[in-house]
Amino acid sequence: MSSTVRRIILDTDPGIDDALAILLALASPEIELIGLSVVHGNCTLAEAVANGLAVLELGGGHHVPLFAGCDRPLLRPLTTAHDTHGQRGLGYAHLPAATIQPASGHAVDFIIDTVLAAPSDVTLVAVGPLTNVALALRKEPRLAGALREIVMMGGALRADGNVTPRAEFNVFVDPHAAQIVFSAEVPLIIMPWDVTRLVRLHENEVQRLAAAGKPIGQFIADATRFYIEFHRRYFGYDGCAINDPAALALVFYPDLATYADVFVTVETCSPLTMGFTVADFMLSDGRRPNARAVVAFDTPRFLSLFTERMQALERRLYG
Repeated sequence: MSSTVRRIILDTDPGIDDALAILLALASPEIELIGLSVVHGNCTLAEAVANGLAVLELGGGHHVPLFAGCDRPLLRPLTTAHDTHGQRGLGYAHLPAATIQPASGHAVDFIIDTVLAAPSDVTLVAVGPLTNVALALRKEPRLAGALREIVMMGGALRADGNVTPRAEFNVFVDPHAAQIVFSAEVPLIIMPWDVTRLVRLHENEVQRLAAAGKPIGQFIADATRFYIEFHRRYFGYDGCAINDPAALALVFYPDLATYADVFVTVETCSPLTMGFTVADFMLSDGRRPNARAVVAFDTPRFLSLFTERMQALERRLYG
């Protein structure tokens, strides 16, 4: 763990596990959450914005600006995941409408302006479809050289996908945006579905968080109950994969993971394999790696960290 506080923008599509990532960011003293940039994905952009504001308020993040971004992919029709995340994106949880409002301006411009104002200082953590990130890189070519790094959750590099046999959701939803990011020559860490599908929050851990009867634990229980039911029905296993908090944790605990250099491209043409992340770990034909991929992760240590931080955040805010 670095002793330096890392400044991050969280590009997100809240979403159950996105909401948990927002809470983990607010609970972690090693990082400064300087803003949320919200994108379509798990739900519509309007739902994602409302969810993001409500979760910020729940977690004491009233001071964190939230910027609405792209409401659809670059070229493909909008695809959401209400079957996975519930009618409005937060499972069975019902948070009150937030009293805070979105910031003025577009998320793409917020990313560009913030990063260029502090070159090599800002980490962009992208845990939804990469539409906002790709448009920012296209609109301002200097962005790639000014970012400290991008940490993304997405792709299925050595496993079947979670939305088709070959594609993971975040990349499948906007594969053209993902290909722009992989081609941008920006420092990039990939936390793929191969790994996050094994980072599972189970009912016993959820009940431990909810035992105090306070708002954050109750929210996590209500949200993840829907998510756990989906995972049992669709994948046949207990617990729910908390993909996005695991990716976020790499910013301040990079030693949770083992990494490998890789060259990644995305299939953007085939109807059969659309969104397939083609990962060349052999770096054949002299290819230079364009990313570092997580290939192993210390799940027990992370889950202990996550539950401790949620309990500490709740005590700090709610006594």
